[in-house]
Amino acid sequence: MQWTTKIPLIAILRGIRPQEVNQHISVLLDAGFDAIEIPLNSPDWQKSIQLAVDTFGGRALLGAGTVLHPEQVDALHSLGSKLVVTPNTSQEVIRRAVKLGMTVCAGCATATEAFNALEAGAQALKIFPSSAFGPDYIKALKAVLPADVPVFAVGGVTPENLSVYLRAGCAGAGLGSDLYRAGQTPEITLQQANAFIKAYKDATQ
Repeated sequence: MQWTTKIPLIAILRGIRPQEVNQHISVLLDAGFDAIEIPLNSPDWQKSIQLAVDTFGGRALLGAGTVLHPEQVDALHSLGSKLVVTPNTSQEVIRRAVKLGMTVCAGCATATEAFNALEAGAQALKIFPSSAFGPDYIKALKAVLPADVPVFAVGGVTPENLSVYLRAGCAGAGLGSDLYRAGQTPEITLQQANAFIKAYKDATQ
C-alpha cells in the first residue's frame, strides 16, 4: 500500500467554521500540506467540506474525521470527499468507504483492531492516542503488521517529537491541536504548518 499524497501529514481542522475554511486550507496548502480532514463534530461540517472540495479538491486529499456511521460515508461521498478518517475500527464504515473509492485511515490501538481494519479494506491505520501509547509501542505493533501499511501517529504529535514517531516506523502523522485550534488566525495556522513541514523534511531527508 502507498499513501496517496506527497506529504504524509494530515491536517485536522477540528471545530473550523465554514467562513474560516478557505483561508486556513489555503495557508496549509501554501506550507506544503496536501491531506486535510474536517472532523464531523465541527459546526456545519457539511458546508465546510463542500466548500473545501469545491475550492481545493484538485490540490489536496480532502475529507472528514470522526466518521462513525455508514450513512455519514454516503453523505461525504455525495459532497465529493475523498478521505475518511475514523476514531475506531468499524468494519461497516471502512467497507462502505472503500466500496465508494475513498481513502480510509482507520483508528486503532491494538493488533486485533489493526488487522480487523485491514481486513475490511483500510488503506492506512492511525494509532490514537499516540502520546498515551508512545513510539516504542508503535514500533512493536509495526513489527507484526504488513510492512507496506502506512501507519499514522495521532494525538500529541508536535514538531519537536514528530521525528521520534517517524523513527518508530510511522509513515506520517495526523496533526490536531498542535497545528490548529478552533478560532485561531490563519497566520498562526501557517506558522504551525511551516514548523511541521520543516520537521518532517528534516527527519526524512
